Amino acid sequence: MSVDAKQVSEYLLNLQDAICNALSSEDGNGFIEDAWQRDAGGGGRTRVLAEGGVFEKAGVNYSMVHGENLPASATAQRPELTGRSFRAMGVSLVIHPRNPYVPTSHANVRFFIAEKPGEAPVWWFGGGFDMTPYYGFDEDCIHWHRTAKTACEPFGAETYPRLKQWCDDYFHLKHRDEPRGIGGLFFDDLNQPDFEQSFALMRSVGDHYILAYLPIVQRRRGIEYGSREREFQLYRRGRYVEFNLVYDRGTLFGLQSGGRTESILMSLPPLAAWHYNYQPAPGTPEARLYERYLQPRNWAEMPTVDSDATPPGAKKDA
Repeated sequence: MSVDAKQVSEYLLNLQDAICNALSSEDGNGFIEDAWQRDAGGGGRTRVLAEGGVFEKAGVNYSMVHGENLPASATAQRPELTGRSFRAMGVSLVIHPRNPYVPTSHANVRFFIAEKPGEAPVWWFGGGFDMTPYYGFDEDCIHWHRTAKTACEPFGAETYPRLKQWCDDYFHLKHRDEPRGIGGLFFDDLNQPDFEQSFALMRSVGDHYILAYLPIVQRRRGIEYGSREREFQLYRRGRYVEFNLVYDRGTLFGLQSGGRTESILMSLPPLAAWHYNYQPAPGTPEARLYERYLQPRNWAEMPTVDSDATPPGAKKDA
């Protein structure tokens, strides 16, 4: 099968629709759409659900940009791309829930192609999904990673462990020496064994995101919470901001390629907080997040656990 960018674009537009429909149905509120055009070439559909019943902010963005020259972020490690025109397309989403017991989640699937007359195109797929809990549940982590493993199974037994480790390595805040969350899947520069198989893996990852996330939302959205949980949620959201502005490749590529700033920064939470030298009190659910959940674990291979309404030691404010 030859490289077919149009087929990829059609899949991505349909994926955006499917994810927005599923999230809107769960929340009870709809997304607003902002269709935009990029002066240098291309455009997209930014969709945001704000101040919903379940999601404080949910952003699901489709973009397809093109240009005659690549930004420095793309050519720095790939000098063979210099002098090539490019097309980059993808769906990127971040869901910030209102209830601190519901984790934040992120997913992205994308395709890149660079072309030059008289030479073969350079292309690859990338993507993945990862989850960032504020209060951890073994049941949720196991479900998330088993669904991720299921997405990878048609592509060989080594695919899930490789993409899981890649995710753990990528979503690591070096300046904090801690992971952003419990991980999931991440891949980039995928063009082997061929276009058909690479495209199939990207589709499988995109199609499994809602299957991984929505059951967790449904289990946790009704748990009562108070000011303590909310304050901790805002503090941990600060880590999300730090990663996206300092390390995230998509953010850097978008800003350096003249992308639409409002859409690029859609991933940031509506509210976040920073506290100097914060340390959770020993024996609290907040401390347990660091001790159990912000540690690398093989969640997919852990035995199934019974559903638990609240984390151990949780106390509610009035």
